[in-house]
Amino acid sequence: MDKVNELKEKGNNALNAEKFDEAIAAYTEAIALDGKNHVLFSNRSAAYAKAKKFAEALEDAEKTIELNPSWPKGYSRKGAAAAGLHDYMKAFEAFNEGLKYDPQNAILLQGRQEITASVLNFMQSQGDIPMDIDPQHTSARGGSKRAASPTPTAQPAKPAEPKVEDMSEEERKKYFAKKEKELGNAAYKKKDFEAALKHYNAAIEHDPTDITFYNNIAAVYFERKEYDQCIKQCEKGIEIGRENRADFKLIAKSFARIGNTYRKLEDYKQAKIYFEKAMSEHRTPEIKTSLSEVEVKIKEEERRAYIDPAKAEEEKEKGNEFFKKGDYSNAVKHYTEAIKRNPDDPKLYSNRAACYTKLAAFDLGLKDCDTCIKLDEKFIKGYIRKGKILQGMQQTSKASTAYQKALEIDPNNAEAIEGYRQCSMNFQRNPQEVLKNAMSDPEIQQILKDPAMRMILEQMQNEPNAVKDHLQNPAIADKIMKLLESGIIQIH
Repeated sequence: MDKVNELKEKGNNALNAEKFDEAIAAYTEAIALDGKNHVLFSNRSAAYAKAKKFAEALEDAEKTIELNPSWPKGYSRKGAAAAGLHDYMKAFEAFNEGLKYDPQNAILLQGRQEITASVLNFMQSQGDIPMDIDPQHTSARGGSKRAASPTPTAQPAKPAEPKVEDMSEEERKKYFAKKEKELGNAAYKKKDFEAALKHYNAAIEHDPTDITFYNNIAAVYFERKEYDQCIKQCEKGIEIGRENRADFKLIAKSFARIGNTYRKLEDYKQAKIYFEKAMSEHRTPEIKTSLSEVEVKIKEEERRAYIDPAKAEEEKEKGNEFFKKGDYSNAVKHYTEAIKRNPDDPKLYSNRAACYTKLAAFDLGLKDCDTCIKLDEKFIKGYIRKGKILQGMQQTSKASTAYQKALEIDPNNAEAIEGYRQCSMNFQRNPQEVLKNAMSDPEIQQILKDPAMRMILEQMQNEPNAVKDHLQNPAIADKIMKLLESGIIQIH
């Protein structure tokens, strides 16, 4: 899942930077790893729509709804994609369907309003058409028919460019600011960052109250890895946004960009602060994921910062002293502290396992033995300690296997030889005890409860040569070997 989140974040960053093909590629790769994640399909739908690939956007939107039918955003994605294809009826139905799940959803309400307006504008552009008469087949005197007009699913008439001379001073400023922003966006897409900055700054000269322009400048600085400038622009944008009551989503976007910038600088604590601020403005799955990821980084940094082999050695010595005194509880505390200070030293886990054995906490001791073996497969003490714990747990067959592993490392190790001998003697001396111990093993119980295995064991009893055939199947062979090791069955 970490890889999926990483790809999703990559796609989100590309989408915010208007690198639509890059965003689509990242989301597609994430979907290949997690094909049931409705958010990934929703995000890719948005990227396709931005790239004017509305058919693909519609397909992903419908997949989003299929995966999570009660999620309103899926319907807003479908409505936007259908509108892009000029299928206004489908778009209207999608927005309406989404509003059943969230009647106050601003995006769905706005989408439905825009679709209604588009259809009305088209109808008005067709002139006066008598009611109940097909506009494509309006009859004229003499039976001739007027040339067919486009249907409402065709491209609506493009609104006329507003006349600057008819605008108020305020409208004129916003108009020119918007034009500069569009030029800046075009330059950004071409990675012509100097030109983009020029146009975005010009937009601010026309309209210094719009937070979007500051966010766009910050995006340029982020791409150029000028992180200090990026943060300053975001902070300026937040200040302007607050003064002018900007949409909280835009302010959240600024905070999130600061968080991403600090993450790039590997200042994860600062990143966490700004992702939390973004969440307080507008909670989104993307910001929540980013926050979770930096929290993991912070914990890992704290863990690494705590590592100190010298202090680990001091704690180990203190643990040894308490162990010699028979104060195993205090010994565990010091060995645990030593492990925090040096988590890659297998001897520390082995020592703590010895304490757990004395305290009859066999499950914890066994876990420590497995950890020290994982850290160093040649650490013979780990196998011997594991064998002794398993003997204490009356799991003789597993203890015998642990001692065998130790003997593979050092065939002359006295402790391993003695442990293995004790296990063997236990098998030979007391068959009833062997059977009792084996039957207390949940794994053995599961094998014997399997109807297929019971049939195989009956067949082996009646036809001893059948064992050769069954051993050809790896899964069955593994179960037979476990039964052999436990002493439940013997092959002569």
